[in-house]
Amino acid sequence: MFFVIIAVSSNGESEESTSTGGNSGNGSSSQDTDASTVGIGAEVRDGQFAFTVTEVETAITQAGDNPYANKVPQGQFVFVHVDVKNIGDKAQSYFGSNQKLIDVQGREFANDTEAEIYANDDFTIGDINPGNTASVVVVFDIPADAQPKTLELHDSMFSGGATVSIG
Repeated sequence: MFFVIIAVSSNGESEESTSTGGNSGNGSSSQDTDASTVGIGAEVRDGQFAFTVTEVETAITQAGDNPYANKVPQGQFVFVHVDVKNIGDKAQSYFGSNQKLIDVQGREFANDTEAEIYANDDFTIGDINPGNTASVVVVFDIPADAQPKTLELHDSMFSGGATVSIG
């Protein structure tokens, strides 16, 4: 598959990026490593971000310690601790909503933004400047009997993503 993306910045300049199916939307390729060989502790790259999953917690029954500011899952929360490093040459926005969890049955789960607010000490992540790293907890609400298998990490909603085995 081959496609061209043209982005127009706020100053009117356009940037063209040519990409194939395995590349991210900004022309940077994701790491070409099989998900079964890349696991917790290994760095993967997608676009301007290098991701390292440092820990996975399952069967979490509440996000947040405050009795008045917390969230209870419909099933179970999975907390995925990720270090996100900007390896590019300009600031890049990080969004938990770009990340996906896939369970052993092949079902794909979106993050739970409200639970992330309670699970992260500093949820004002936003832009990550070049060379800086932000440590985040990505939260997923999955069925109580589900087992996480892989995590798809993306630098943007249009990128190809990088896969990490977490199960």
